[in-house]
Amino acid sequence: MKVIPIHNEDKSSPFTGRTLKTYQEARLQNTENLRKLVVDAAAAILQEEGPEAVTVRKVSQKMGCSTKIIYSLFVNKEGLAQQLYLEGCSLLARQFEEVPPSANLRQHLLDLGEAFWQFGQEHSSYYKLMFGGAFAEFKPDAESMQGTLTAIRRLQVLIITAQQQGIISDQEETGALVAAIWSSLHGVIHLYMGGFLGDAEAAHTVYKQTMAMLARSLFTAPEPGRGESKG
Repeated sequence: MKVIPIHNEDKSSPFTGRTLKTYQEARLQNTENLRKLVVDAAAAILQEEGPEAVTVRKVSQKMGCSTKIIYSLFVNKEGLAQQLYLEGCSLLARQFEEVPPSANLRQHLLDLGEAFWQFGQEHSSYYKLMFGGAFAEFKPDAESMQGTLTAIRRLQVLIITAQQQGIISDQEETGALVAAIWSSLHGVIHLYMGGFLGDAEAAHTVYKQTMAMLARSLFTAPEPGRGESKG
């Protein structure tokens, strides 16, 4: 009689290659999936109705579950707000990442500034949550602030590159320059959202003028290979 060898693994099994999980790992994965679904529901309310509409009760109604489940996942409304804040940071980072790189660093700064304006227009509810104090009880913690820094990494890299090339003064600390740009742009957007700059078109004009002045004040030296034009 021919003996058929017995293998520890049946290669024809549909389960081959599947990583087995412990009960605790599976439970953790389910919890994370549920947290994501709740954040998605809150994000939908945020975009459709604005920050003031995002409450634990409203999110639970949209999810079809009790408020107790939301509290068990996020502790309180501030915990949910933090996740929305980080989601906004991801959106902002993607907005910046979509800006094509340019050898002309001055123009690249203007392009990044325009991307930030568009973020404020397209994701105004996220902007108000992140930078407008829409959730009075929520104050960004270290993780949230790190998310903001990650989102504006492209701006930081641009300033560092321009300083290394000598077309922006390196006498000022990079962080201080980024903060100055950041503050100026926020100032215009906040004034617009407060109704002080007219409609979107008028405010956008002020915004672009502000960006142009910032670029002129920062890029005091000609870019390599461009030089000063001679009349």
